[in-house]
Amino acid sequence: MLRGNKIGLRARYEDDIPVLRAELYDDVAESARAEGVPWRPIPPGTKDPRLVVDETNQGSVQFSVVELEGGALVGTAVLWGIDTHNRCAHIGLGLFPSARGKGYGTDVVGALCHYGFVVRGLHRIQIETLADNYGMLRAAERNGFAREGVLRASSWVMGEFLDEVVLGLLAQDWNQRPTSQPAT
Repeated sequence: MLRGNKIGLRARYEDDIPVLRAELYDDVAESARAEGVPWRPIPPGTKDPRLVVDETNQGSVQFSVVELEGGALVGTAVLWGIDTHNRCAHIGLGLFPSARGKGYGTDVVGALCHYGFVVRGLHRIQIETLADNYGMLRAAERNGFAREGVLRASSWVMGEFLDEVVLGLLAQDWNQRPTSQPAT
């Protein structure tokens, strides 16, 4: 397990899937904001790639996010779009509504950066998020990500176009950060 200050990133368990579905994907508005595709219901037992880990997909590594104190499941995290030639990838995460505002997002981003830069040897990690996703913007910036641009009106979300912010972090900048955050 990868550990941050408050959370751990561990393998996805079969028992996690119905909880993740109920907490993150059954809410139409939240799912539409997070997914970048139109919402659709996920029937129980479906091998939906957002929930079920595909061991053959080398371009994506999915984790379940758990609280270190008590081990409760609080969300999902993914390093996706892994490009081994250019040594880059993207971060995605989803925290249960009850887990938001506790600093878990910052911890998850830090643990994913540790995994990407230290374990996988990546050179660059990128985050794309809606411009009004202040929690994700704070989590990224607290981990050293720089805002690199705004894609104006690029995301169709529940009847309107919203701006998307692109943030990036290079391994050299990650390695120069203060080491007050454990991520092992």
